[in-house]
Amino acid sequence: MSPESTSGARLRAVEVSGDPGMVEGPLHGYHHETYVFPLPGETASPAPVRWKCREPRSNLLWFDRRCFVSEEQLLSALAGRISRIPDIIEVDRTGLQRFIEGVTLGSLYPSGEAVPEEIFDQIVDVFRQLAAVSPGTMHAERRCEAVDRPKDGDTEGFLERLIHFTEERVYARNLPLFESLFEDLGLSRVSFKWLRAHVTGLAQRPFCLLHADLHRENFIVAPERELWTIDWELAMLGDPLYDLATHLYLMRYPKWQEERMTQRWSAVVEEIRPGSSSGWEHDLPLLIDYKRAQSVFTDVIRVALSLGSGPDSHWRRFVRAGLKLRRILAAAAVPLGLESVPSSWQIVAALVRWQRSHAGAGRIVSG
Repeated sequence: MSPESTSGARLRAVEVSGDPGMVEGPLHGYHHETYVFPLPGETASPAPVRWKCREPRSNLLWFDRRCFVSEEQLLSALAGRISRIPDIIEVDRTGLQRFIEGVTLGSLYPSGEAVPEEIFDQIVDVFRQLAAVSPGTMHAERRCEAVDRPKDGDTEGFLERLIHFTEERVYARNLPLFESLFEDLGLSRVSFKWLRAHVTGLAQRPFCLLHADLHRENFIVAPERELWTIDWELAMLGDPLYDLATHLYLMRYPKWQEERMTQRWSAVVEEIRPGSSSGWEHDLPLLIDYKRAQSVFTDVIRVALSLGSGPDSHWRRFVRAGLKLRRILAAAAVPLGLESVPSSWQIVAALVRWQRSHAGAGRIVSG
């Protein structure tokens, strides 16, 4: 019997659907093993609504702070407040999330390409609706500790908790396995001192709900060209400008469209909650610098683990990894205080040394 046929998610999907032949999956996805199916009685419809049953994958690399207890609970709380998000139902004590039929925005318009105006306007509208969800009106249960809930408007406290998470839950927890590689790349505790000094002086802004992961693969374009927003697991309450910074960093708009999104975002959030864009001209580059710095630590770990060991670890993979990490380190050199960035060949050598000395080493530890 195959592993997928014995997984809890598949067994629940088969039980709820009533027909193993109607269960599709596991779908491609990093954090969850997901199966999709229509409910009994809906299969005769020409376009039946399908639902997702899923469970977290084992040995996950979680490198982002999570705020809410469950995505399903959050989506239920947002029903009627944020449009075009998945519906939630419960069947036989199993929470199901509606599967949005369509294609990802990234499959239509890959990273670096401009987004059509009709889609662009809908992304702006997502920010408009998020700005209207203030901390006092958000009633989904939260999992983060009190220290991770700075008072409304404390943007510096909000960013400090993100830096703290990266330093303690990504960097420090994984030092037993990656310390030598970090050191070879010029990364240490001192890097976080430089980062904190670099991003000081943020203006205060009223907090709102943040999706915190708005990129091309988390937007689904339905057949009617309606844009749906999925994957709300990293949502949090905090600085609205951080959501824009994350979006711009991940979307890789052409420069002209990035500037246009910034202007449109500023207008709509100010319309909803005055002060939401205060100081963006100074603060937006700093928040993007934080995203660049954060990605250094997560990408070093992911790249090192992706290389594997033994006969499948081809030299070309190391070369590509060296080039990738060189670009990432160069982009974050200023906020991390790197006096020099190692060459791609120096990075390749560091990866080879790390792999040889850590073959079969312990598992990754993350958030």
